[in-house]
Amino acid sequence: MTYEAVIGLEIHVELNTPTKLFCDCPNDPGNAPNTHICPTCLWLPGALPRLSRTVVEKAVTACLALNCTIQNRSAFDQKVYYYPDLPKGYQLSQHHHPLARNGSLDVDTGNSVPRHLRIHHIHLEEDVAKLIHDTEGCTPVSLVDFNRAGVPLIEVVTEPDIRTPDEAMAFLKLLRTRIRYTGASECSLEKGSMRVDANISIRPQGSTAFNTKVEVKNMNSIQHVGDAVAHEIQRQTACMEKGDPIVLHTRLWDPDKQVTTPMREKFAGPCVPDPSVPPIQVDDAWLAQKKAALPEMPDRRRERFVTDYGLARDEAGAISRERDLAEFFETIAKRYTHPRKAANWIISQLVPALRDQDRVVSQVFLTPERFMALLTLVDTEEINAAAAKAVLVQMLSTDQPPETIVDTHGFRQVSDTGALEKIVETVLTGHPSDVEDYRAGNPKVMGFLMGRAMKAARGKANPKLMKEILTRKLSQ
Repeated sequence: MTYEAVIGLEIHVELNTPTKLFCDCPNDPGNAPNTHICPTCLWLPGALPRLSRTVVEKAVTACLALNCTIQNRSAFDQKVYYYPDLPKGYQLSQHHHPLARNGSLDVDTGNSVPRHLRIHHIHLEEDVAKLIHDTEGCTPVSLVDFNRAGVPLIEVVTEPDIRTPDEAMAFLKLLRTRIRYTGASECSLEKGSMRVDANISIRPQGSTAFNTKVEVKNMNSIQHVGDAVAHEIQRQTACMEKGDPIVLHTRLWDPDKQVTTPMREKFAGPCVPDPSVPPIQVDDAWLAQKKAALPEMPDRRRERFVTDYGLARDEAGAISRERDLAEFFETIAKRYTHPRKAANWIISQLVPALRDQDRVVSQVFLTPERFMALLTLVDTEEINAAAAKAVLVQMLSTDQPPETIVDTHGFRQVSDTGALEKIVETVLTGHPSDVEDYRAGNPKVMGFLMGRAMKAARGKANPKLMKEILTRKLSQ
């Protein structure tokens, strides 16, 4: 029998507000343990929560970016369960009346028609504390860091529309990009500001029934989500073929062993309305202001870059993936005469250089004006492409003009015909057999001789002029 997967995702996204959801403690869980805490986020008896307006504004903006309908009234509930990272015994969440409903994303999965994947709802909730397991001492202990307790989250709950691991990963990439565009969250899976749970079941191909699902929890990599979903489909298929029942429970993904492992039985505590936090009321006029303030989303920007600046669709997609990079490019494209050349340099040179330093373009010294100045040096043949790449890396860490870096480090291109002819003659004299091979009809030798000549010129030669001289000498 052929089976198909039915997959739904629950994505937890931490909002990057200055303070926590219900108190004025800094929203910065990365500091020393238990330093950003107060009676409210320690959940001490008698301490009352006070909802942050900034959190609501950022959450609404993120929901709008995911094409959701904001509810005019939403409210918090007490999601009752006990775990060591939640010692008060309940989490403030929005079970009955979430902030937003009925969103969707049109996801490009490589087919001719994008997949329309629906979002059931998005709700606000407080994050829990963080458990730190110390197993090195004589007696293993678990410690609790409350810095993360009360950090504001939105939880995006999809409809069970996803059918493959690739669709799940594509959905997460697009969701992450759109939320980053709003500035509501960094959506960093590596740093924990975005975490993913996947609910997976399988059914016979063509069936419309929903079978028992299995949850894979707390994945911190998009690739891990794809791998975990793929493994769980295989595991459940094997169970079905052997006649073993699929049991409702929660599992964890082990990226080293590439398997899911049982964690616990699936349970759901009661959710009762919380009396301490007033309902959130959103009026239409305020909501209209938030919609008008939304930035241009990446898919629209990609299509406009194709139309306005002549980029190929894949180039436009790579440039528009991050908002600050897209705005960096567009500032250049409006003033530089070769926007596609600028895009190529950004994609092939700037992005890898930023990745090596684990930074984004807004965190370095490079400005659109300085980048254009570097490209102009290449256009006027003051430096060659190899030198420009080296200069670009240095421009990330200094505000010196590119001309100063070129002169300081001797990157200026050699275009002196006499000097280059001497270099070519030396190379040809040193490789007589290769010269004979070329003249006998082997054109591949040209690349080798060109490389030797550029090396002899210490990479500073004008490559176009060098090749012209080399070709002329070999033809004599």
